Amino acid sequence: MTRSLVKRLDSKLKKITDHILGFDIEERLKRIPTPVNDFGYDPFGFKPESIKYAALPAYLIYRYYFRVEVYGLENVPDRNVMFIANHAGQLPFDGFIIAASLLLEKDPPRLVRSMVEKWAPTLPFVNTFFSRTGQIVGTPENAIKLLNMKESLLVFPEGTKGINKTFDKRYQLQEFGTGFMKIAMATHTPIVPVAVIGSEEQQISFVNLKRLGAIFGMPGFPITLTFPWIFPFGILPYPVKYRLHYGRPMYFEDKADTDEDVLERNVAEVKTTLQSLIYKGLKERKSIFW
Repeated sequence: MTRSLVKRLDSKLKKITDHILGFDIEERLKRIPTPVNDFGYDPFGFKPESIKYAALPAYLIYRYYFRVEVYGLENVPDRNVMFIANHAGQLPFDGFIIAASLLLEKDPPRLVRSMVEKWAPTLPFVNTFFSRTGQIVGTPENAIKLLNMKESLLVFPEGTKGINKTFDKRYQLQEFGTGFMKIAMATHTPIVPVAVIGSEEQQISFVNLKRLGAIFGMPGFPITLTFPWIFPFGILPYPVKYRLHYGRPMYFEDKADTDEDVLERNVAEVKTTLQSLIYKGLKERKSIFW
C-alpha cells in the first residue's frame, strides 16, 4: 500500500469520524495537554494519535450499544483528578465508558488514565493496546508520576474483588485499601467519586471459580448466563444502559504526621460517599435496559 493511498484513506476516515461525532476529533485531541517525545509517545507508551482511530468505534459503542447517560460532569475540576469508581463486569467496559464520557462530552475534553490490573497486560495484544491508548499498570510509582505530570487517573479500589462479584453482591462495594488515599494526599489531588450504574448487570455471574482461573493466570473464572457455554461470544456484555453519576470533588489535606487511622477514616468517607451515589443512581433509574 503506497503512502499516498494510506494518506487518502486516513483523510477519508477522518471525514467520516468527524461527521458522525459532530466535531473535529484531531482538534479535540490537541486540547488535551499531554507531553510527548519527537515520535509522538509519552513516557508510558501512550500515543494520542491512537485515540483518533479508536474514537469512531468507541463512540458507536458508547452512544448506541450502551446508550450512556452522564450526570454531574460539571463537578469535574479542570485540573489533575483521581476518579474513584465501583467496578464490575469481568471486562473493563466501565473504565472505557468513564474515559469516553470525559473525552467526548466534557468541555474542555479530558483524558483519564486507567490503572489496570497487573495480569491484564499479560494477555496477547492487550499490553500494546493498553499502553498506546493511555492505560497503565496500577503501581503507586506510576500513579504518582502521572499525577505529578498533571494527568488524571481512574482507580477502582475494589480491584479484582469488584470484577469477580457474583450477582447477589451487585452494587455492594467491596473492601477498599488505603493505597489510593496515600497517593491522592501525597500529590494534593482531589478525588471525584463516580457511580457506574449498569456495569454490574452487563455480565450476570453466579459462581466464581478462582482456582480454575488461576490455571489460566486470571484472578477468577466467572460462570455467567452465557460464559463459558457459548464461548467466545459469551464474554461479550449484555446491551445494558449505562448511567454515570459524577460526585463533587473531595479534598484531603496531607500532613507529615498523618497516621493509618486518618487514612482509614478518609477512605471510609470516600467509600460511603460513593455508595450513597450508587444508591441514588439505582433509585433514579427505571430499567436496566432503557
